[in-house]
Amino acid sequence: MTTLNVVESYLMSKSKFIFVTGGVTSSLGKGIISASLAKLLQSRGFRVTIQKFDPYINVDPGTLNPYEHGECYVTEDGAETDLDLGHYERFLNLKTSQANNVTTGRVYQTVIQKERKGEFLGKTVQVIPHITNEIKRRIRLLEDSGSFDVIITEIGGTVGDIESLPYIESVRQLRWELGKSNSLVIHLTLVPYLSAAKELKTKPTQHSVKTLMESGITADVLVCRTEHEISDDIKNKLALFCNVEVDSVIQSIDASTIYEVPLLMKKEKLDQVVLKKLDLVSSNDINLERWSDFVNRLKFPKNNIKIGLIGKYVELQDSYKSILESLVHAGSENETKVEVVSIHSEHINEQQIKNEISKLDGILVAPGFGSRGIDGKIDAIKCAREGNIPFFGICLGMQMAVIEFARNVLGLTEANSTEMIENTCEPVISLMKNQKNITNKGGTMRLGSWKCVIEKNTKIHSIYNSEIIHERHRHRWELNDDYADELRKKGLTLSGINPETGLVEIIELSSNNWFIGVQFHPEYKSTVESPHPLFVSFVKACLNHKKSKN
Repeated sequence: MTTLNVVESYLMSKSKFIFVTGGVTSSLGKGIISASLAKLLQSRGFRVTIQKFDPYINVDPGTLNPYEHGECYVTEDGAETDLDLGHYERFLNLKTSQANNVTTGRVYQTVIQKERKGEFLGKTVQVIPHITNEIKRRIRLLEDSGSFDVIITEIGGTVGDIESLPYIESVRQLRWELGKSNSLVIHLTLVPYLSAAKELKTKPTQHSVKTLMESGITADVLVCRTEHEISDDIKNKLALFCNVEVDSVIQSIDASTIYEVPLLMKKEKLDQVVLKKLDLVSSNDINLERWSDFVNRLKFPKNNIKIGLIGKYVELQDSYKSILESLVHAGSENETKVEVVSIHSEHINEQQIKNEISKLDGILVAPGFGSRGIDGKIDAIKCAREGNIPFFGICLGMQMAVIEFARNVLGLTEANSTEMIENTCEPVISLMKNQKNITNKGGTMRLGSWKCVIEKNTKIHSIYNSEIIHERHRHRWELNDDYADELRKKGLTLSGINPETGLVEIIELSSNNWFIGVQFHPEYKSTVESPHPLFVSFVKACLNHKKSKN
């Protein structure tokens, strides 16, 4: 890039950029730190968004097993994205989009498509400049709207990984192009505690920062994950060896809940350090009163309940991250601690139903794909229906509720889904018409926000207090309309319908205190400031059920 081009790029920069990198180890919480900083800046009146750049070669996480990468988070516009985007939305109470999550696979796919079209005029296509140019273009994509004062970019992976190198190089180039005070780098690192020596060790952080510097990037701020308080002496040492100012060494101590982190970062003055380095001035005092109230209700509940989460990926908490966080939001709203009992659907037996599941205050059957563990889900739903235990089925959970009802109430003993048995003689759940000829699995499901019309005088109508709602989806199978009348005659209310396709979106049993299944994913829309009404109502019903037993 010529000097003139650099000046032009600087002048054209409408937003300030913050890059968040990680070192020493993965899973340090870059997403939480990014979301916390964004929350602090937002509270000062700045328009902020966050984007995640993932180094894996998958085009998106849509085809990844939840064991591999946690849940796949779906945005309003139907993008299958990294679970960190869920944190961004929950913290900021703002919608993200396709542009907020980019993978190496998507970058290379775009570059290769351009090469095939001849857009590079016969030039040799290389990582530098072609791949890095595409990364930079995507980093600045959100800037073009003019809607954001600050754009935070989280670089996935760990500094030093081969996969991350193109992103690190792109950040190096961008920092030069953007000009002074238009960008900064926050490096999240680990300061481990050695119990044998009874001291915190700085060497891993020093090596991590050195690796970053070897790539041409100097960290402006160090955020140090730690289990113990970092002394001033250690901060001074880190500042000296890592070429950062002492007030830019920020302690991130383990918290009891992720929602404490913005308050801890405020205490550490992270936002003030960032504003100073970016030459940003805020006339607004930071206001986190509402957030603090939420955290206080969360930490000091008046009640407690046990909800069973029935799924087949329960060994990895991140598989159902949005559901767990939605229950946290709803718990705080009801001043109730929600203890989630994870139950693997594949291992459910009669003894467990009798001794554990039947004694729960509520049962939530999670979404998923495939036949593994469905019998356990059906048995748990039967227990909820017959025992009048509050039941909440999401996506596959709703479909299993339909199958259970068809088998045990309608008497259709062979009732099943064509996903599980393709040629079942009683396909109460079947593949959607527009999904039948699809061969490519990635990004081809029914995705994103869709309209639903709610029937009046139903439980779901009283919860939403609206006749029309919009919720996010991620599915291929649906309730088979051929069985709709039979189901209705036996007492199953089909209380939510898509007006364009006739798809049954919501089922409920009026004979039970709280028995609702939804085809969509309400967990994707629950935030700290706007807990989802379905989860709030469900937690309240579970609390009432517990009180009725005592």
